[in-house]
Amino acid sequence: MIDINELKFDVNGLIPAVVTDYATRRVLMVAYMNRESLAISIEKGLTCFWSRSRETLWLKGETSGNYQHIVSITTDCDRDTLLISVKADGPACHLGTDSCFEFPVWESDAQEDFSLDGLMEMIRGRKTSPKEGSYTTYLFDKGLDKILKKVGEECTEVIIAGKAQDKAETIYEISDLVYHVMVLMVEAGISLDDVRSELGRRHVIDKKVKQEKMV
Repeated sequence: MIDINELKFDVNGLIPAVVTDYATRRVLMVAYMNRESLAISIEKGLTCFWSRSRETLWLKGETSGNYQHIVSITTDCDRDTLLISVKADGPACHLGTDSCFEFPVWESDAQEDFSLDGLMEMIRGRKTSPKEGSYTTYLFDKGLDKILKKVGEECTEVIIAGKAQDKAETIYEISDLVYHVMVLMVEAGISLDDVRSELGRRHVIDKKVKQEKMV
């Protein structure tokens, strides 16, 4: 473990803190800490920062209820930046989004490794920063009724393909359904972590049911 005294605070007594989601590893926000806010963060297990604009301590979630429960605090090789992994009670951004980093500046056309979290981030970006010609932006522009209609249509397509026992077509239609459900999630303010948590709770229940049947 690194001693706090080894950390390098700047001339104003501050050190940048990059906050990431424990489950997704996604960057949620960047803020600053001083020695006092870092000590409070460690003591409470909740992120506490120093507000440079208000020049005061700032316990994240104290007003909004969106507390960030700290899993770990790590420093870099130069000891001048903190990486804080958290489990968040709600959005990190004051705009109500999970992350403060929702506004694309540039995107490469090169294919990147796929992940559901990456897809979710792209979908969020199409809502917060509409892109002309984007189908996802089109859905958000049309609103909830259009999104729900597409989810219903894709459910039907999955049923038809599944009934036909056409594996390739079923995979294709399930993929369409998953995408449209994710668009609905963004529209409804539901995150992948919300679904992961719910599935986790059901997994525990399922294990208990299996154990009861074995007795």
